[in-house]
Amino acid sequence: MRMARARPVAVGDGQGTVRLADVAAAAGVSSATVSRAFNLPALVREDVRARILATADDLGYVAHGAARALASKRSRTLGAIVPTLNNTIFARAIDAFQRRVEERGYILLLTTSEYDQQREWERARAMVERGVDGLMLVGGQHDPRLLHLLEVTGKPFINTWTANRGAEHASVGYDSRALSNLVFDYLVGLGHREFAVVTGSSSHNDRVAGRLLGMADAVRRHGLAIPPARMIHRRYSIDEGRCAFRQLAASGPLPTAIVCGNDILACGVLFEALAAGIDVPGRLSIMGNGDLDIAAHTSPGLSTVLTPKVEIGNWAADYLVACLEGREIDLPPELPVTLVLRGTTGPLSA
Repeated sequence: MRMARARPVAVGDGQGTVRLADVAAAAGVSSATVSRAFNLPALVREDVRARILATADDLGYVAHGAARALASKRSRTLGAIVPTLNNTIFARAIDAFQRRVEERGYILLLTTSEYDQQREWERARAMVERGVDGLMLVGGQHDPRLLHLLEVTGKPFINTWTANRGAEHASVGYDSRALSNLVFDYLVGLGHREFAVVTGSSSHNDRVAGRLLGMADAVRRHGLAIPPARMIHRRYSIDEGRCAFRQLAASGPLPTAIVCGNDILACGVLFEALAAGIDVPGRLSIMGNGDLDIAAHTSPGLSTVLTPKVEIGNWAADYLVACLEGREIDLPPELPVTLVLRGTTGPLSA
């Protein structure tokens, strides 16, 4: 299978070629006004500041302090922006990423986006201003301003948790659509025909969107359908999983299988089902996603999908360091996922 080849990046291309005076000239203001817009924004009229910031964005200008720090074109700092640290799936990948880059003499600057593209863009810009050499991002959907900033400043970056095959930018992860097909094929093979889905929002989350497309593929291929009342979107927490189960139970007869977007939601569904006296898996099968530590310690143990968290972190680190050192590296088209079958799934009872 053909591997995607990473291109060495000329670190700092564009960085240092745009000066504060250039922004001032393009925006039609004085250099002192540009300086105040960045450092004392309350002293600059809002419309003038907006024009200055837009001009700075277009030119790829970042704060002078970062330019000084990047005089050598290297800070030996790498940035990572993940949606949240409440989900240990991301924490595992970040831990692997950090260990790997530290082995090569880099340090990590970490922040979260809260699943918000505006916040991701703002925090990416702040990281660039502080002189990071490259960025690890999550997913393949980002604010166009973020991609423009990275392009004009010559910063290497890698998208994670999304397969590299056919991707526009360097990526490492797995095929979310194929993951859902794997899960549904397994459950249909056990005899299940009535499904519900409990997952996060697909807004600004291409991983959820991919899994939902895979679910649609699978149910259509098997001649099935999932009613809208059985498609539930919740925030990722155990309490939200419990609420989702109560919502399902109140909407009509339960399905025979519930597929959850991650193990945290699945645990909430499981705990509420057991509290309601539901036989799991005799009456109801429950499938998680991620294979978090808790999955092996529920009773019954949670069936789930092992995703390549550590491998994603390692590959992301290796890619960025290789770019910064002018080396080429082959990224895999996609990483494998594996069903981990425990006690919450079983054949459909007669």
